[in-house]
Amino acid sequence: MEFLNCEVQEYAWGDTESIPGLLGEDPDGTPKAELWMGAHPRASSRTESGTPLNDLIAADLDSTLGPTTAARFGQLPFLFKVLAAAAPLSIQSHPTLEQAIEGFARENREGIPIDAPDRVYRDPNHKPELIAAVTPFVAKCGFRPLAESRQLFSLMAAQGGCDALRPIAQILEEPGDASTIYKNTLAYILGSPASQEVKIADATMLASMVLRGTPQAADHDDELGWTDAIIDAFPNDSGVSVALLLNHVVLEPGDAIFLEAGNLHAYLWGTGMELMANSDNVVRGGLTPKHRDVAELLNVVDCSPIEVPIQHPPPGTWTYNSPVPEFTLDRLVDPDDAAVPTGPEIIFVQTGSLQLESSRATVDAAAGSVVWIPADEGLYSIRGSGTSWRARV
Repeated sequence: MEFLNCEVQEYAWGDTESIPGLLGEDPDGTPKAELWMGAHPRASSRTESGTPLNDLIAADLDSTLGPTTAARFGQLPFLFKVLAAAAPLSIQSHPTLEQAIEGFARENREGIPIDAPDRVYRDPNHKPELIAAVTPFVAKCGFRPLAESRQLFSLMAAQGGCDALRPIAQILEEPGDASTIYKNTLAYILGSPASQEVKIADATMLASMVLRGTPQAADHDDELGWTDAIIDAFPNDSGVSVALLLNHVVLEPGDAIFLEAGNLHAYLWGTGMELMANSDNVVRGGLTPKHRDVAELLNVVDCSPIEVPIQHPPPGTWTYNSPVPEFTLDRLVDPDDAAVPTGPEIIFVQTGSLQLESSRATVDAAAGSVVWIPADEGLYSIRGSGTSWRARV
């Protein structure tokens, strides 16, 4: 086992203080959006000697990953992140494994460079993910019950100056199954010409301002309040209307949600531990200056309404539910235990400190440390104070 040095991604939506604070560093005023812990080729972590983790793994798959993980995946199957959002992220979805394989091959045939800004599929892998809140965390996640969207958009479209929302309200009232109705609504909003997109965004902002705090919109007051933050970050983007079709989720520290392929979502604010399959495939539809591929989004998105399964763990050490073979997330609180890794592990120390000891090494890890534990480490003890997070297969 050994320490890892990990790259911080400086995206515009990142928080300037959260990740530096967790790492024990002074903020420099630059937005720090994500700390990547893993072996993704775009930003592989490095050992203290400077060896990229992806190279270390590739040199001995069986020792680092374990024979089972090596045979099944041939690489570190997960990417572990600290995500810190001070502004909304894009409305996005992720493909299934089959869709990713087909899309990656298609864009290769079309000759689109891997790093091209209009490239959607950067690898042939799916991207299920789990986010566990470190601070209160606000997100949009999956389509809400259709009756709620009908009620909200009917109210909004009826406000003066909000005629641009009437077609949306009308589509939502069409007969048929909810999934089809939502897909038609999504296609209309995201497929509108730029001039109409501006009108939809302006009408959404106006209706939200008028309805906030009124009795008829009491059930939607919190989410209507977030339209200001969305519009401030992305003026003239009709994605603000799409956000109101989705479940409004507020996670308390320790809470988590698991997002399957096809889930349409947007993280709005907060810091969390994000664990996902080792992929960078994101299909965006709004709230972003990056490439949007509406046709591909409509191809991969699952528009069925869902009840968001928020995981509310009790205090203390906890293993979150993640029904995929690539990863498992543990929250470790004041641990005093021993473990035998069955595959690769990465530990992030959020608060306090840890002492990890095996027959091969002893590591004293302070807050902000990242530790790599290969599959062949053998039995190791883990003792300490505070909260740490462990990603494993």
